[in-house]
Amino acid sequence: MAGVLLALGFPLAASMAAAQQQRVVVDRIDDAARFASLAQFVTARTPQSASVVGDAERLHALRSELSRYEELYGIRVGVFYRDLTAMGVAPEDWAVPAQGEAYDAFSAALAGRRSHDPAQVWPWQRRTLAVASPIIRDGDVVAVVLTESPTGALRSRILHGWLLLGAGELAAMAIAVLFAFRLTGWVLRPVAILDRVTHDIATGRMKSRVAAAGGPPELRRLSRSFNEMADNVEQVLDQQRAFVADASHQLRNPLAALMLRIELLGFELPEGNREVASVQEEGKRLAQVLDDLLGLALAEHADADLAAIDIAALVAGRIGAWRPVGEREGVALEYTGKAAVTGWSDPVALSSALDAVIDNALKFTPRGGSVRVLVAGGSDEVTVTVADGGPGLTEEELDRVGDRFWRSPRHQNIDGSGLGLSIARILLTQGGGRLSFAANEPTGLAVTLTIPRTAQQDRPRA
Repeated sequence: MAGVLLALGFPLAASMAAAQQQRVVVDRIDDAARFASLAQFVTARTPQSASVVGDAERLHALRSELSRYEELYGIRVGVFYRDLTAMGVAPEDWAVPAQGEAYDAFSAALAGRRSHDPAQVWPWQRRTLAVASPIIRDGDVVAVVLTESPTGALRSRILHGWLLLGAGELAAMAIAVLFAFRLTGWVLRPVAILDRVTHDIATGRMKSRVAAAGGPPELRRLSRSFNEMADNVEQVLDQQRAFVADASHQLRNPLAALMLRIELLGFELPEGNREVASVQEEGKRLAQVLDDLLGLALAEHADADLAAIDIAALVAGRIGAWRPVGEREGVALEYTGKAAVTGWSDPVALSSALDAVIDNALKFTPRGGSVRVLVAGGSDEVTVTVADGGPGLTEEELDRVGDRFWRSPRHQNIDGSGLGLSIARILLTQGGGRLSFAANEPTGLAVTLTIPRTAQQDRPRA
């Protein structure tokens, strides 16, 4: 739009300036023609040299008209013979310039041509406008009427017209920008909604969908296709979770029967048989993996029951429940931080996530060490940090901790399935929280559970 306005504006501005000047030139030509008609029959150069009756009166009338014209309009005017002497001139000290535009106009008139197309005057040029008209007698040019007009008023009118033109173009540009914003908003509104819903699905809100909205037909079709894709993805995930839950549940009974038979078989073998003990240990580990898989499937499928709860009280309760386990393992479980701080979460899900984190910390903290739990409250979030005194993780391992079934190669001798922190992350995410990991000083791992302090407003779907 700006390019179109500029492409049209410059020629239009030049055309406006030319039209303004043309009106001035036409007026000067008419004035020069009127003076030429008065001077055509004047033969005397001075009143004293008049030889024809009435010639002196015509010369006097011509000079009076020239003086009155110059006084009234401020335009210098003169009637000059071919030898540049003046028949009449106003003001009296004005003469034909030796060069310049006035001289060119005078020379053209001597050749029998009127001034029709003087050079264009622009607002930034301080110059005069010269117009000449020949006086022809018996087919010969005997004198020339020359006018030299100041261009201040002309330049002001041109500038005023340009300002109006510029204001009109600015107004048109403002309207175009406003229309472009409205049009862009109309086009991009479905894209913004699609972006929000995509983020919701990426963060685990699988029920989010794009509601019908305005916009181009192509984007409306894209929204419908996105909803169909989200439905299919949710269905596949539900099927996957159901399969994991069913498989875990169905495998528990055969595994329990198998463990019982192994135990009965152990009675027939010498006491302390290493192979039987090893098989029983692997069976217990497999049972733990199945339990964790079932817990993971249930965590992904269950909806969070959010409420405002006392985070500090909940954390203190879970520490009390885990303290006997810590004492049995020779690990001190310490609590510091606020005595009371509220947050918005599912108490059951938060308890389960906290249990998984504390259990992991107790596993990796050596006997004689300690696990510190710190509760801190900000204006928007509550953080629960569980810092252990274990060997910790490297920078590369910190990027992978929390992935399903991932365990550090350096800690394979410690019981676990690699699903505990994954379950904790899912439980927190469903309530609007998050789980993060960092190195603890001087050694160990610090796991931070972040819980929002207020209810998270549902994002609009349309």
